[in-house]
Amino acid sequence: MSEFWIIALGLGMAFHGLLILWVGGLPHALSPGESPSAEKGSPEAFGLFWLDQYSYIGLVLSLAGLGLVVWGIL
Repeated sequence: MSEFWIIALGLGMAFHGLLILWVGGLPHALSPGESPSAEKGSPEAFGLFWLDQYSYIGLVLSLAGLGLVVWGIL
C-alpha cells in the first residue's frame, strides 16, 4: 500500500514540476544560446533571477517526482 502513495506523490511532484517548466522554460544556464542580461540592481535583473530560480524549482520537482515514481514501481 505504501508503494501507491510513493507513486502518487511522485506523479504529483512531476506534474507540478513539468507545469513550472512549461511556463518558465529551462533555466538559462541549461538553455542553449546566449543568456539574457540586465543592469545590476534593476527590476529586469530581479525578474530574470526570479524566473531562473522558478525554473530550477520546476526542474528539481520534475526529476525528484520521476525518481519517486520509478522507486515506487521497482
